[in-house]
Amino acid sequence: MDGAAAPARPAGLSAYVAVSQALGLTLLLATGAWLGRYRGGVAWHSALRLNVHPLCMVLGMVFLQGDALLVYRVFRNEPKRSTKALHALLHGLALLVSLVGIIAVFESHRAKGIPDMYSLHSWCGMAAFVLYLLQWLLGCGFFLLPGASFPLRGRYKPQHIFIGIALFALSIAVCLLGITEMLLFNIRDSYSRFVPEGVLANTLGVLLVAFGLVVGYILTRDEWKRPPLAEELALSMDFKTLTEGESPSGGSQ
Repeated sequence: MDGAAAPARPAGLSAYVAVSQALGLTLLLATGAWLGRYRGGVAWHSALRLNVHPLCMVLGMVFLQGDALLVYRVFRNEPKRSTKALHALLHGLALLVSLVGIIAVFESHRAKGIPDMYSLHSWCGMAAFVLYLLQWLLGCGFFLLPGASFPLRGRYKPQHIFIGIALFALSIAVCLLGITEMLLFNIRDSYSRFVPEGVLANTLGVLLVAFGLVVGYILTRDEWKRPPLAEELALSMDFKTLTEGESPSGGSQ
């Protein structure tokens, strides 16, 4: 067993992962360029605090969340426990960064006397964040911490996977709503004349969609799913034997 070679990475997977990361880094650079060149930059203790919000939401709810979803495709031959921990850690970091962005927009609104939670962007955004937090807590409870039975984990896993992909798509949609809202607030009169700021922000939106599509494609390719390692299969059988009372020596599956 110790001398067994690791399974080869499926053809095409590395290329698509590389494209996803190139798109992700480019959309972060585009966000920084937009805020820095046309919105004055980013600062917490000034009127620029509002700009912390889009930067943190793109970084947390899109880039880090997308990378967390790809963990099981990229780290195929590492122990499952380590992969789970990294998956949970990246999602937790995404939540933390996004929380900073949410605090920034509420604090900015309070300082300027702007009402909160009145737009479609804010409704969908808050729903996405709260559901993402619940998804993370449930995922840690079912899959990372001990206690959940094997059958219960098996029943919840399809819902966990679907909700994760759905929340990622929702997060991108919310970012698109936010970009449009910010443009209409700031360059309403000139937006239709293809001004540079509008073109750059629209390009950011296209990059968000492209990143989401590439990540989604990687996640939905069945042949690119992480195969269970031999020791994981053995542990799974032992766990089922202990929890379901199966004979360890016989019985076909």
